[in-house]
Amino acid sequence: MRMRKKPWAKEMIASRTDCVVEQPESLRGRWNEYSQNGEVRVEIGSGKGDYWISMAHLYPECAWIAIEKSVDCAAIALKKSLDNTLDNMKLIINDAANIEQWFAENEIDVIHLNFSDPWPKKSHTKRRLTYGTFLEQYRRILKEDGKLIMKTDNASLFEFSLLSFEENGWKLAEVSVDWRRNEHPEDAITEYERNFMELAQPIYRAVWRP
Repeated sequence: MRMRKKPWAKEMIASRTDCVVEQPESLRGRWNEYSQNGEVRVEIGSGKGDYWISMAHLYPECAWIAIEKSVDCAAIALKKSLDNTLDNMKLIINDAANIEQWFAENEIDVIHLNFSDPWPKKSHTKRRLTYGTFLEQYRRILKEDGKLIMKTDNASLFEFSLLSFEENGWKLAEVSVDWRRNEHPEDAITEYERNFMELAQPIYRAVWRP
């Protein structure tokens, strides 16, 4: 379902100079300036911002960079974070296809892919965030000991991703076909994720290293 346009979105984005990064390329190689411990985490496709906000507060010592191409979703995330934005929270409103322009080689510690668009049509395979061309970019911007963490409710996307990472030489470090069967206080639960949990639908999760 396509999201209804938010007439206040552009005004909200323009007002949030505290965390919206309009020229992310200017910070290439310097994102750790927003981190107390030097760790930089990037969430690609942050949607309405629940995970970004919750995790930035759970781990305030790390830099949390959210990337969202939808102006309306980004505006909702900014509205949610109006009264609880920390210095470690930054938001890029752009397409992640340009990610190498914004981050230097070996700059990122962790990449998060949460409930990414599955792009189910075969003709749209190349748009999936776990397609080979994306994985090549992730490998270059991740640190040698970095990792990518993926969560999804979509079994087909998860199966595709397992094969895609293997074909592109990534190492599978962890995998779960029902991540929330146990409690994981270290990992924030978003409203979207909770909806699936209440329906007893499993959450698939995997961790890869480049």
